[in-house]
Amino acid sequence: MRGKRGAAAAATAALPEQQAVHARLEKSARPDVLYATGVMRAYLRASLPLQSLRLLAGLLPRAPRLLATSFSLSVALQACGSAAAPVSVGAALHARALRSGFAAADLFVRTALVEMYAKAGRVDLARDAFDEAPLRDVFLCNVMLAAYVSRSEVAEARKVFDGMPMRDLVSWNTMIHGYAMRGEVGLAREIFDGTEDRDAFSWSSMISAYAKSRRSKEALELWREMHAASIIPDCITLVSVVSACSDLGALAVGAEVHRFVESNRIELDLKLGTALIDMYAKCGDIESAQRVFDRMPEKDVQTWSSMIIGLANHGLGHESLSLFSKMISEGMKPNGVTFVGVLIACTHVGLVSEGKKYFRSMNEVHGIEPTVEHYGCMVDLLGRSGHVEEARQLIRSMTFEPDTIIWRALLGACRIHKNVEIAEEAMAKLRVLDPLGDGHYVLLSNIYAQANSWEGVAEMRKTIRRDNIQRIPGRSSIEWDEKIHEFVSGDRLHPRSKEIYRVLEEMMDRLKQAGYKPMTGLVLQDIDEQSKERSLAEHSEKLAIAFALLTTPARSTIRITKNLRACEDCHSAMKLISLVYDRKLIVRDRNRFHHFSEGQCSCKDYW
Repeated sequence: MRGKRGAAAAATAALPEQQAVHARLEKSARPDVLYATGVMRAYLRASLPLQSLRLLAGLLPRAPRLLATSFSLSVALQACGSAAAPVSVGAALHARALRSGFAAADLFVRTALVEMYAKAGRVDLARDAFDEAPLRDVFLCNVMLAAYVSRSEVAEARKVFDGMPMRDLVSWNTMIHGYAMRGEVGLAREIFDGTEDRDAFSWSSMISAYAKSRRSKEALELWREMHAASIIPDCITLVSVVSACSDLGALAVGAEVHRFVESNRIELDLKLGTALIDMYAKCGDIESAQRVFDRMPEKDVQTWSSMIIGLANHGLGHESLSLFSKMISEGMKPNGVTFVGVLIACTHVGLVSEGKKYFRSMNEVHGIEPTVEHYGCMVDLLGRSGHVEEARQLIRSMTFEPDTIIWRALLGACRIHKNVEIAEEAMAKLRVLDPLGDGHYVLLSNIYAQANSWEGVAEMRKTIRRDNIQRIPGRSSIEWDEKIHEFVSGDRLHPRSKEIYRVLEEMMDRLKQAGYKPMTGLVLQDIDEQSKERSLAEHSEKLAIAFALLTTPARSTIRITKNLRACEDCHSAMKLISLVYDRKLIVRDRNRFHHFSEGQCSCKDYW
């Protein structure tokens, strides 16, 4: 980007001289063709293509030979494409190129023709001009590739690519980028692997493709390869890598990237700074997120929103709301994402009246229409605070259809406050919207169990068996030794599985001595009590904790990322683990962060 700006600035600096020539040309009865072409090209290089075309239009009646050379004609075509001139103007130049023979004989003119039509949005005419070329070099083919890729017509681009007698790095990078933008990661990787001399753009496109597709492990593996190949990344690459770290909870890798940025004095622009804030917050290090935020010289609404949401998800609701107030006082206009963070902050600390006030202010003060996501936050806030009936009425007042998230929030509130009637209403909706969502059935079964409605529990078990509802496996990951170690419930695939299960047995024994009682009622399988206890003990987060106890120093913080909501049994166990082992545990589940320390959780059992 800086290179382009520098070139444009240099060209602009030279313009006064060219403008003086322009003035003389307009006064001349017989304008000099060479000088005229030079001024047109100067305007083009200074990103002033319209000025170039105006000069051409003004001089052409007095200088009919102005377009008599292939060079001047290609400059005119480039100006036409860059100025987004009407297709008719480009077509007139095309006709002149055909009459002069340059369209067939000169590859510069032919390439400019294809590019001009492509920039005008007429890829069909660009293809016609491409097909008419008797000879095609790599530059002409690359222009055609870029035309297709810019319109996401990657299959057509691939046909051109496969038919190219020679390819350069631009050819390979264009195809990698095209597949990456469409999310066709496998095909992008196929092209990437076939590229011999990769540059920073090649690596950046591939890493970005993995990050956007949530294939974060592969993104980080490729980042390590890029680093080993001594390729200097740009800010776009770094943002993609940091985003992958956020997804995986890979704090050590994310912090390493941050150190790389600082040691190489890379500018911390808005995107990279905001990505770092988001990464630290999602990896459980809210203090580092705050430090990055405080040091950023410039902040936009995304930066403020990321910090507000980060604080909220860590249960620091008051700090989150205080930051929102500061944002408003500094004149920054919030958006819908900001208010998601504000409402989450209210939910996680139970600020019902404040949440209602902020929700109303969205439209009344800030002109932001609440979306289904904001209503979901409000249902969660009201329901968790015991206002279950009010949450139901809010859903009924919505002007659009409530989605699965809203009904699931209401069902979760019914579990906390043991409201069977509204739970059954929510479940009826969920069976239509998401009939195979295993979590709904587990929640309702727990609600029935709390109400001693064993017929309801039996019915849920029967439904799960009859409809063959498969439980989404709980996955917990932990970062150690520069790798992400992932565990699934009952997992025995880890290379150190025997050691992990030995530590797990010791851990469960110590917890029972400290008062832990397995919540076997949470297990819906029709198995005996001992098997239910074993099933609970082998939940993914307990396996991850056992691995951490095996591999990390005593009293060090354990950080775990889980794909689902933490169950009550694991939550209870983790509180005791923090006390028995004198460890701080930071656990990110689907809903929020839990900071366990000295037998307590930051969520105050409200999640």
